[in-house]
Amino acid sequence: MKFTFKEIAPYIVAIFIFAFVAVAYFSPVLQGKKIKQSDITQFIGSSKEIKDFRNENNEEPYWTNTSFGGMPSYAVSTYYPNDFIKKVDKILRFLPHPADYLFLYFFSFFVLLLVLKVNWKLAIVGSLGFGLSTYLIIILGVGHNAKAHAIAYMPLVLAGILLVFQQKYLFGFVVTALAMSLEISASHIQMTYYLMFLVLIFGIVQLMESLKNKEIPHFAKSVGILVVAVILAIGTNATSLLAMKEYSEQSTRSKSELTINPDGSSKEATAGLSKDYITEYSYGKVETFNLFIPRFMGGGNYENLGLESNIYNFLNGKINPKQVKQFVENAPMYWGKQPIVAAPAYIGAIFMFLFVLGIFLLKGNLKKWLVGAVIFSILLSWGENLELLTNLFIDYVPMYNKFRAVSSIQVIAELAIPLMGILTLKEFFSANKTSEVKLKALKYSIYVVGGFALIFTLFGSSLFAFEGISDDYYDKILPGFLNAIIEDRKEIFFTDSLRTLLLVSISGGVLWLFIKEKLSKNSAILVLGCLILFDLVLVDKRYVNNKDFFSARKIDKPFIASEIDKEILKDKGIYRVANFTKNIMSDGATSYFHKSIGGYHAAKPRRYQELYNFQIAKNNIEILNMLNTKYFIFEDGNQRTALQQNPNANGNSWFVNTLKIVNNANEEIVALDSLNTKKEAIINSKQIKNDFNTNYGTDSTASIQLTAYKANKLVYKSETIKDQFAVFSEMYYKNGWNAYVDGELKPHFRVDYVLRGMEIPKGEHIIEFKFDPIVIKKGNSITLISYAFLLMIPLGWFFIERRKIK
Repeated sequence: MKFTFKEIAPYIVAIFIFAFVAVAYFSPVLQGKKIKQSDITQFIGSSKEIKDFRNENNEEPYWTNTSFGGMPSYAVSTYYPNDFIKKVDKILRFLPHPADYLFLYFFSFFVLLLVLKVNWKLAIVGSLGFGLSTYLIIILGVGHNAKAHAIAYMPLVLAGILLVFQQKYLFGFVVTALAMSLEISASHIQMTYYLMFLVLIFGIVQLMESLKNKEIPHFAKSVGILVVAVILAIGTNATSLLAMKEYSEQSTRSKSELTINPDGSSKEATAGLSKDYITEYSYGKVETFNLFIPRFMGGGNYENLGLESNIYNFLNGKINPKQVKQFVENAPMYWGKQPIVAAPAYIGAIFMFLFVLGIFLLKGNLKKWLVGAVIFSILLSWGENLELLTNLFIDYVPMYNKFRAVSSIQVIAELAIPLMGILTLKEFFSANKTSEVKLKALKYSIYVVGGFALIFTLFGSSLFAFEGISDDYYDKILPGFLNAIIEDRKEIFFTDSLRTLLLVSISGGVLWLFIKEKLSKNSAILVLGCLILFDLVLVDKRYVNNKDFFSARKIDKPFIASEIDKEILKDKGIYRVANFTKNIMSDGATSYFHKSIGGYHAAKPRRYQELYNFQIAKNNIEILNMLNTKYFIFEDGNQRTALQQNPNANGNSWFVNTLKIVNNANEEIVALDSLNTKKEAIINSKQIKNDFNTNYGTDSTASIQLTAYKANKLVYKSETIKDQFAVFSEMYYKNGWNAYVDGELKPHFRVDYVLRGMEIPKGEHIIEFKFDPIVIKKGNSITLISYAFLLMIPLGWFFIERRKIK
């Protein structure tokens, strides 16, 4: 099949437009600047040891000792062997970050719309509108890159699935397999999991239609092709998936063995995250109007209101001008119940209007699918505000309890609403419906959408209290301050409600003019496109703008060693640092310079988190000693940062006299309350045989020292006159760490709940711990086989079909 330049020119134009808009929105990238992303800043701290190792050794460590005492690097930063799909991803993301992700939003959605036979001009408008959705922009602003990455490939996966159901089996297979490989490689399982729901809803709609039309063979064939495509996509990512699965079983996303709480009260052992943690970020039912009116609930936690605000007028002259400026630029406008909201998940007034118009105008499977998906995602996003449904999914739907922030499932609506909006315009501009039908649908949608906007504009300030969950704090600062805050909340509510009303009215007017033949199709598309861009860009710029960009040097090296850091770094030994000036379990900064007892990650090592909850948080100094915590950073009585050396740190390894045997995790964690870690160690009976030696006595001449350190290899030298049991201040992780005595593989055990321990024979010996995860080798084999099939199946299919045609 040959294509003329005239035929492909529109698509080249589209690519140029997407690249231009992406770079224009993030224009500081043209000056070499980079966006400051809070999560990425923490990531830089957590991943520094891994990157340094990679650069120095030209290989992957697969382990880091700078976070949570030590953990696999799979969940932080890892380059897997033969990861060819990453090379494809890099080609698609050719623009500077974060413009690359914005371009990917546009491109992927454009392909989906083309598969749905949407005119290229309308597809460009829809793609720009989808990519500029406020939620998709703000996740780039805060550094949720993996989430943005996975969302960007969702439309491409759907395009492949639709092609298969359009009986373009070979092309659909290739697109689905490639898109799904890219989707999985983005490494955000939660978003891919939510995509699965969207696909399942589509499948249910298609199955019902196939039963009705007696087209089960086609349905079965399509599903079979898609299953093979998905299996191959999983296979091409086997190394990362198997490694993460292995780690997840040891992370806070897995079932705890404990049946007690830190206060001693009993609890049920949970298979996954707790319900409170899962539903901590639950969208309010009324808050859902944020999709339609950007600052319906005040916007983000901190809004810049300017000098015309009630807050400024109230505070000016009462407190320090710098404090006034700080409050005005970071006004606490959000009055919903979620703990932190960076920005509203605003989809756009026009897209919401078009979605409702589609409910009245469209018919068929696509409408059923998209409306069903939107309702499904919004209901589940309410979380604890719709407990019956949420608990049903947490308790009975596989993997649902592995993910937090249920409000994130609104990503389904973020995709489905713009998609249905553009499909509505496609139908509206076609000759498939009479003018009377279009006008009737237009009137109904204006009555519904415009009616809500009008009610909120006229009466909104009297419908709600505008009071947030932390508002008492502000009246304590200055009596009457809260009243000024509430007045500002009412004003921005009115302003944005009026804004939405105007946008809906103008959009409705454009469509009315088209029906009356006073405006051409192309003109209507151009006007609506401009309105959509105007709407979304102005809201987006409130939260992610040029002020968020800084010099590349400052972003790439966000941490500067303090005098205290420099003092600690004079010590060239191997030890850990406890930084009590920060939230230890949410601190990646300390890991940049030191081997921290804390870290920053959403899926922490489960046993280490429990050790923190039960012992470290209770200031058990013996636990800090056994972790070889040599330095404490803290605030003194004058709120100044101070440094204290811990002379009682146990060191890298030591011999204990006695092993205390316990029978379960509860006994393990409680036994640490009064353990003398230098002389005793705790070991679970499930790890040892009945004749296991537990008394080793004292050898005053015994010594064991760390002689060589690498992230994935530790070497010790021991000298004893009788057998001893050594405890190592390193995290126990059975899947990969192997212990050798004089080159011979020997068993080692988990002791003291998280550490490693092993019996050392008498005499002089070299003990080595090497991290050599089998899962990497196993995954790599599966990956290579999957790539081979991914190449051979389409080629074989193509030649068979070609022979049939001949």
